[in-house]
Amino acid sequence: MGSGAADGVFPRTVGHFGGSTELPAEPTKIVVIATGQLDAALTLGVVPTGVAYGDGAALVPDYIGFSFPQYADRMAQFVDVGNRQEVDIEAIAAIEPDLILANKAGSEDIYSTLSTIAPTVLTEGTGVNWKQDFLLLGDALGRTEQAQSFLDTYTSDAAALGDSVADGGTPTVSFVRFTADRARVFGIPSFAGYIAWDAGLARPESQQFDKTSQDFSEEEIQLANADWVFVSSQDAGADSSAASYTTNRCGPE
Repeated sequence: MGSGAADGVFPRTVGHFGGSTELPAEPTKIVVIATGQLDAALTLGVVPTGVAYGDGAALVPDYIGFSFPQYADRMAQFVDVGNRQEVDIEAIAAIEPDLILANKAGSEDIYSTLSTIAPTVLTEGTGVNWKQDFLLLGDALGRTEQAQSFLDTYTSDAAALGDSVADGGTPTVSFVRFTADRARVFGIPSFAGYIAWDAGLARPESQQFDKTSQDFSEEEIQLANADWVFVSSQDAGADSSAASYTTNRCGPE
């Protein structure tokens, strides 16, 4: 995977999860289909032109706006290319991009179509693969060394976090995600799970399963229990699943 080329060197041929793609020059008009790829590109100082959104999510999720305020004006100009599960091919073509970034997990079926529009690079997708995908995306942008430097810093920061927490014992951490119609806890092989792993944080026994996530009902809310519970939600309205679960009282008063 990757090109083996140094940062900033073009043309480069990038091996990826869809095959091999030649990039004749450093891309300047980029379309990203996965939210994680938007996050990764901005981390490397690259602001895409076209962006897809996830189910129930905004084109610029709140955490993206919070994390990258320096790009607020440019993010307000993002071209909407549709839901990442069903992208708008015509909108992508109208941008005339010189690079399309997508995940194999969600876009393998349309890879050939995307490739007729612009050079397309597929990362593998799913949270467990985030480090390799980050490096591969960095390669496509001509910023492999920059991406590796970020990961090196992340590794040191994760270890320092784990050491600081260990000073007060070893609390367990739980990761919970609400969408419009689902409630999930995340296992060890997930994006959040591997961050906890890198930091040496303990997980409750109920979340030590070998898959990305597991749905749970209101009656099974103890599956989400831990010393620290980290909760995210795409919909925090009064009638949302998050509101229902977090205000529910199960068992005796």
